Amino acid sequence: MRTKPFLRGRIWLPWLVLLLTAAAPAQFIEVKTVPLASGGQFLLFPSQNLGMGGVSIALEDPLLDPFTNPARGSQIDGVRLFSAPAFYSISGELGAGRTLPLGALFGSGRWFGGISLAAQQLQAADKPEFFGPVPTYVSNPSQIPSYQYPDTERNANNLYFSGSLGTRIAGSGLAVAASFFYAGLEAVEGVEVLYPNSLRVEQSGRVAEARLGLLAELGERRSIEGVLLYHHADMTQDVFYPATYWWGGPEPFIEPGRVERNLDRTGTWGAHLQYRQPLPGEQWQAGGILTANLKTHPKIPNYELMNIPRDPGDSRALNIGAGVSRRNGPAVFGVDLVYEPIWSHTWADAAAPVETPSGSIIPAGGKTVDNRFRFSNWLLRIGVERQDEPFGFQIGLQWRWIRYWLDQENYLGESRRSLRTGWSEWSPGVGLSLKFPEFQIRYTGRLTLGTGRPGVAGVQLASPNGNLMGSDLLIAPHGEVAVDEAIVLTHQFSVIIPLRTK
Repeated sequence: MRTKPFLRGRIWLPWLVLLLTAAAPAQFIEVKTVPLASGGQFLLFPSQNLGMGGVSIALEDPLLDPFTNPARGSQIDGVRLFSAPAFYSISGELGAGRTLPLGALFGSGRWFGGISLAAQQLQAADKPEFFGPVPTYVSNPSQIPSYQYPDTERNANNLYFSGSLGTRIAGSGLAVAASFFYAGLEAVEGVEVLYPNSLRVEQSGRVAEARLGLLAELGERRSIEGVLLYHHADMTQDVFYPATYWWGGPEPFIEPGRVERNLDRTGTWGAHLQYRQPLPGEQWQAGGILTANLKTHPKIPNYELMNIPRDPGDSRALNIGAGVSRRNGPAVFGVDLVYEPIWSHTWADAAAPVETPSGSIIPAGGKTVDNRFRFSNWLLRIGVERQDEPFGFQIGLQWRWIRYWLDQENYLGESRRSLRTGWSEWSPGVGLSLKFPEFQIRYTGRLTLGTGRPGVAGVQLASPNGNLMGSDLLIAPHGEVAVDEAIVLTHQFSVIIPLRTK
């Protein structure tokens, strides 16, 4: 496995990693500052365009659209049953998962809606070799006890529920609908990788999301739609650390094993607008989107790469995008381009009064560090499809370029620091389909490149009178922060059975 430098130098690094994404992420903007490999944990619904890179701005996705905007369910006539099992694995034993969703959508008269359930099993990443703090001085190395990891349960089970209900407004071309999504989680993919010195990480929590959608059909293939959402994530992470030993004198110093509880809470308000219209020539269609998210982070976990406890914050994010598509007989082409500016502000508070190098005192509750992030991200989706009934083939690519600037005011160390960094993620995919009037079967395979396991190259030293992880003070990682690259392979199989009402 190749190790790729990500950030160089000795830095205080406030990693902001928000791993919980909505089940239908079209209106939920993900914020992250580390290229952590994660699989398709929230790939819960069928999609017609997933093999085309997920293009969606100027190209309808009749299978996925009712879940991104519940008002799109108004386009369903009768009953549609579906199942979309998904499987993914991350190279380097960084995790795997499998999901079995079942659901139904219906439309009859004025009313429409749907319901879905999903059961999921996640397999945690293998623990790397233990790289805990080493002794400052070892007088008798043979007395350092070897530690064997206990046999712990690597599998976690998650449950998901989604429901929607809406109505058509007769004679107006309008539809309005609401949806609710809930996930009871025993794990979020990738979290254990952020605690490389731990024995294990036990997670529990929930994600809840409510959406209100509106769709206006304006005629002549023109439409405008809007979505309002509130997304709430509430996770608890119990991190188990082993005992640590030092020999610096006649008696060894032993720090007993401990359990550290970290909370991860984020609330997101979002608004989304989308417009589509045909272009001259009738085969072409154009679209545009504008999405805004306002996030509050009352609790951000004290990840080992960061070590800034009780780190709150807030974020503002935008998606501004345009797309075009073309239908030429059995062939379809689509491309989306999205610009994603994000502004995040996080800080850390002193748990007790602390003295700075100049002798001044930061009182309890005062800021010890202030971090301001500015992101300038880009997202490109492009794909083609050819459907020769009953067979269909898709190929596509999704490319995400993440770039951000960090300005840090370190009140504890009485210093300032600036940082600029970024990375690219590539996700090529293919799709196959078999369509009959009675049912359709779809397969999508997707690779994700450019992410992996983040870590700190080199050795991190600590004094035996410190609390190490969980300290109220900033600890600077020594050496180069690197990423062990990994490949994420995702498979989704979908079965859709339309049942027409008479």
